Amino acid sequence: MPNVNPWRAARGRQGLYSALRHFFARQGYLEVETPLLVPAPGMEPYITAFEAPFVPETDLGRARTLYLHTSPEYAMKRLLAEGAGPLFQICKVFRNGEVSQTHNPEFTLLEFYRPHADYHAIMDDLEGALAAAGQAAADAAQGAPGADPAFFTRTPYERVTVRDAVLRATGVDLRQHADGASLKRAVEATGVRTGDAQSFDDVFFHLFLQKVEPGLGQERPTFLIEYPASMAALSRLKPGDGTVAERVELYAKGLELANGFSELTDAVEQRARLLEEQELRRRLGRAVYPLDERFLEAVGRMPPAAGIAVGLDRILMLLLGVQRIEDVLLFPAHGFV
Repeated sequence: MPNVNPWRAARGRQGLYSALRHFFARQGYLEVETPLLVPAPGMEPYITAFEAPFVPETDLGRARTLYLHTSPEYAMKRLLAEGAGPLFQICKVFRNGEVSQTHNPEFTLLEFYRPHADYHAIMDDLEGALAAAGQAAADAAQGAPGADPAFFTRTPYERVTVRDAVLRATGVDLRQHADGASLKRAVEATGVRTGDAQSFDDVFFHLFLQKVEPGLGQERPTFLIEYPASMAALSRLKPGDGTVAERVELYAKGLELANGFSELTDAVEQRARLLEEQELRRRLGRAVYPLDERFLEAVGRMPPAAGIAVGLDRILMLLLGVQRIEDVLLFPAHGFV
């Protein structure tokens, strides 16, 4: 049974969305909607999209496989390229197979982008938005065991680089271990179990989950910034230091809440990275999705920008003091899986 009254959760969600919309409107953001059905989902190696076969009933289209989007990122960046200005949306996204205490295959994202800004500016905006949301959810959370609606109002949020977070948690300096074998020796000496992992990224993943992530954001939210360049995803590398990317994640009480970047605007580099991720998906035996050519064309026309995606169900979990994502959903996945 849920650990929180479902109507309290619904009221908390209503207050959360209302506060976020009010905050972004005051900051000059435009709220947009983008398609849920897309011809090409995100290419992240470990995310699986839901397939949705399209079968036209007339000769005005062709049968093809579409996908429920895993993020509105590609479409929102196309709007940036068209001059939309600051924009945000609150939408459902879908990721196949993700069912756990903190995962639901259908969940809600807040995603927003600011042109002519970098990851520092987007952190400032998110900090302001969540502080406002924490205040708005206070009534719904009142009296709930473990609820801490003031948590997100504890500003300024901590900002720590990945290198410094690893160093303080383990004593391992990532700058001294440039390859997987060297990092594996160093982290296993601290008691980290790395199994068959050989690459730098895979070894880092074990290190991060076992030693670093659980301690992040315990007293106040923590922005983890400047990931190793190999984990740049869709972000640009830091000017003057090509070993790290201008990528940021938000953590609270050991739980990842958001992932964002200073956006990559080099279409050639973006294509190369997506091709690398296609190949990785192929090696992992996962479905290989098509490139989104309209997105790639738009990347080269985008202004300098920063953006971030925020898991609102997890935000609500923290505001209401519950441990399971199903406790903030009226129709959680366990009802059909």
